Amino acid sequence: MQFGRSYEEFEVGATYKHWPGKTVTEFDDHMFCLLTMNHHPLHLDEHYAEETTQFGKNVVVGNYVYSILLGMSVPDVSGKAIANLEIESLRHVAPTFHGDTLYGETRVLDKWESTSKDDRGVVHVETIGYNQDGKVVCLFRRKVMVPKTSYLTERGGEQPGRPVPVPDKNWPGPDAT
Repeated sequence: MQFGRSYEEFEVGATYKHWPGKTVTEFDDHMFCLLTMNHHPLHLDEHYAEETTQFGKNVVVGNYVYSILLGMSVPDVSGKAIANLEIESLRHVAPTFHGDTLYGETRVLDKWESTSKDDRGVVHVETIGYNQDGKVVCLFRRKVMVPKTSYLTERGGEQPGRPVPVPDKNWPGPDAT
C-alpha cells in the first residue's frame, strides 16, 4: 500500500481519489467541538439549530470537515512529506450534516524543485470534499514539501526508521523450522 509520494511521482494535472469515505456521526462532531473548545450551539444544541437556523438542524463544524479531508489525502499526497508549508485557501461552500458521508480528491496544480536543497521539491495541490450526493462542501489549496527519491534512499527507503523484528524465545525468526 502506498503512503505518500516522492517528488518524482507527482504529475501536474493528476487527480488522486481518496478512499474510503467517512460518515460523520453526531458523536464525532460533538467530540471534535469539545476537544477544540468550539461550543457554538449551531454544532452542539439540536433545539437551537432547529429553532433559529436556516438549516433546521446541527451543522458539522467546518474545521472537522477540513481535518477529515486533509487526513484522507495523506496516503495519496503528504504521507512522505518533509513539511506542510502553506494552506493557501480554505472554503466551506456547503454545510455538512450528521450522517453525511464525505469523500475527497486532490488534483496536482503545480510542482517545482527546491531552490535551497536538491533532494526535495514543493507540490501545490487542491483538495475538494463532497458528500454522498456529490455536493461539494469544502475546497482547499496547499503547498507541501516532499522528498525526492534520493532523500528517501539516504534515510532508509520507503519506510525509514522501521525496526526489524528481533528473534527471541517467543519468535525464533523467519528462517526457523
